[in-house]
Amino acid sequence: MTTSTSAGDGTAEGVAAAGLLFGVDLAEYAAVNGLALPDGVGRALAAGDVVDAAPDPYVSGHWSLRAGSKVGAVAVSVPGAREPFTVRVAPKVPIARLFFLLGYSLDPAGGWRDGEVGVSEHDGLMPALAHAVERQIDRALRQGLLQRYRSAEESSLVVRGRIREAEQIRRRFGATLPVEVAYDEFTTDIAENRVLRTAVERLLRLPGVPGDVRRRLLHQRARLADVTPVVRGQELPGWRPTRLNARYHHALRLAEVCLRGASAEHSPGGLRIDGFLFDMNQLFEDFVTVVLREAVRGGGRTSRLQDSHHLDEASALRMRPDFVLYGADGVPCAVVDAKYKSEKRGGYPEADLYQMLAYCTALGLREGHLVYAKGNAPHVSHRVRHTGILIHQHALDLDQDPAGLLADIGRVARRMYAA
Repeated sequence: MTTSTSAGDGTAEGVAAAGLLFGVDLAEYAAVNGLALPDGVGRALAAGDVVDAAPDPYVSGHWSLRAGSKVGAVAVSVPGAREPFTVRVAPKVPIARLFFLLGYSLDPAGGWRDGEVGVSEHDGLMPALAHAVERQIDRALRQGLLQRYRSAEESSLVVRGRIREAEQIRRRFGATLPVEVAYDEFTTDIAENRVLRTAVERLLRLPGVPGDVRRRLLHQRARLADVTPVVRGQELPGWRPTRLNARYHHALRLAEVCLRGASAEHSPGGLRIDGFLFDMNQLFEDFVTVVLREAVRGGGRTSRLQDSHHLDEASALRMRPDFVLYGADGVPCAVVDAKYKSEKRGGYPEADLYQMLAYCTALGLREGHLVYAKGNAPHVSHRVRHTGILIHQHALDLDQDPAGLLADIGRVARRMYAA
């Protein structure tokens, strides 16, 4: 569905004919054809990683857009335009379910759930994300901002802390003022608060944030007024979860998701692209592997995610299975790869079976497991000729309640143990 500034027939052709097209709504992996776009916008989308964009070969100024696994919203600002062109890609799974997958991946022991952040009241990803981040920041700051001693170095007109003698001589050539000093300062301008302030600033720039949420974000920015946001292009400051910053954990993890899911911001030919994207492929993979890791804890076994191995003896062909389970002796005993795919009428792609066969061969395993987002049957297995290797294909139903989803992955874990 496209959006415009006036009522019309609601079709891409009708809105485009009126010259009023300012945005487009797509579903995950869906397409829309015949959109009248400024060539600069079309080229910016084609060069980015938001959607696949291609010009119409027959009609000048018209483009076809196809969404992939990335969901969210981006705005393309055109010089001279009254408002940016916005592309919104909605996930196929319900918003509440997406946030359950995200919350469990971030913190399986105590991750927030839909009931904590109330995302079910929002029917779009961007409103739900902004609401969730703001609520978690509000909870983190209810007892005040964290403060900590921070080492600082600066040029000063008064002596504070200790004088950096070598730096004073090198930079001041014997002059007494200003003085190069180093000192410890008790401040709120620390890594944890800087991450939260930067997330607030980003959300205030994103399209699709509701007015009431925006007002609450402005309130959070005022609470963090003495904190320095991270400049675009710089790395986020590192922080470690400790007992002292425990009340910040949920907010920090969600803020980092918001910041690291930012789409590329650039200005080709005066254009500007700004937004936020979730990669559902990565989210599904993270969720499945974290649940499996939690399910197989203990018993002397260990698991590794994205562990590096090689297929050939010369170590030229590297492979990275999503999940490898090791026995107490350090020898691999199970391998899993997660695929954010649905089974088609003709079955799952055969290439996935070949990939798992390579994993089992290189790791010396008799069984391998492929986990899909949806399928016609919960479990199918294939025994490879002349090798005896058994490849399992498991299908999850992401539309079911969280307890059922975790139970399905638990059955995958028990089948691994049984092998």
